[in-house]
Amino acid sequence: MNSLINEGSADRVIRVVVGLAILSLTVIGPQSPFGLIGLVPLATGIFGFCPAYRLFGLSTSGSKK
Repeated sequence: MNSLINEGSADRVIRVVVGLAILSLTVIGPQSPFGLIGLVPLATGIFGFCPAYRLFGLSTSGSKK
């Protein structure tokens, strides 16, 4: 299971915070459904896996294969 994690701790925290901030736009501010885009960074931050990182062969997790 750890081989699927390709995000480091700082990366994950930033993604969760940014995801929650964007998601809050559905409730406060312009109250736009576009705020649901915040679910993407939120989910990748929670699960620690970014499909784009895998596609481009990137990793911020610090673990070597």
